[in-house]
Amino acid sequence: MRSKVLLALLVLWSFTLWAGDKIQPLDVKLGLWEMTWTSAMTGLPPIPSDVLAKMTPEQRTRMEAAMGARAGGSPTTSTHKVCITREKMDKQTAFDDRKNCTHTVVSSSSSKLEMKMQCTEQNTTMNGTIQVEALNSETLKGSVRMATTGSGRTMNMNSDFTSRYLGSACGDVK
Repeated sequence: MRSKVLLALLVLWSFTLWAGDKIQPLDVKLGLWEMTWTSAMTGLPPIPSDVLAKMTPEQRTRMEAAMGARAGGSPTTSTHKVCITREKMDKQTAFDDRKNCTHTVVSSSSSKLEMKMQCTEQNTTMNGTIQVEALNSETLKGSVRMATTGSGRTMNMNSDFTSRYLGSACGDVK
């Protein structure tokens, strides 16, 4: 679940990139958005060595079995809401303010955005591509392709999403 939320935040964070000189903003409305994700994983996620060191052999076996079942399973679908505000957009911290990620815009227009992303955290590296298309100012679709590597393991996550604008008022959604 954390992975899906992170990916959602990263995709929506990409809307904030229009402050750069050569970056064209997506033509989308500010306010409350609903995102629906379909994600599938292959491989086993990296487990930090300090976490492994604290586990008994039985705990490690159970955890690896659970992750293996999830990684080879059917795609999962989730839906959540996100608030996009002008302040967050202007600060370029709308949805991902982690200091350990680098985002590079490959191409941008008022209707399409493609960017590369690289994050490093606790001996784990995540590399990927995010593509977002504004079908109109109230409808988005896109994909996220990520590979996470560390501790001698690689996990690939492929996600596709659609998003629709719900309105200008975000209510309790941050």
